[in-house]
Amino acid sequence: MDPDDQQQKLAQLEQKIASAKKAQEPAPRVDEHYSQAHLAWRMVIELVAGLGIGFGIGYGLDSLFGTLPVFLVLFVFLGLAAGVKTMLRSAQEIQEKKMAETAEKNERPKGH
Repeated sequence: MDPDDQQQKLAQLEQKIASAKKAQEPAPRVDEHYSQAHLAWRMVIELVAGLGIGFGIGYGLDSLFGTLPVFLVLFVFLGLAAGVKTMLRSAQEIQEKKMAETAEKNERPKGH
């Protein structure tokens, strides 16, 4: 074989190896940090919204009926329970989404 021909084949082989390595690299997850922060804020807002709505309903009923803060306390606890339930539902939704992504990643053929 000619030395120039060998050099050309070697350069082609190196190029193929580099492209194969590049195809196997995972995509950079720049948005991962922001998506986690977004999810955390979403859960906090859901909890605070539940508390706020419970407080508003309880205060409104107490002022309407002229009672002690019985309804206020009751509806704040109900709002807290609703907020926690919504947070848990969001967390479950996020977990299912992550599991689906992991399963999809594992199902892909390794050679492609």
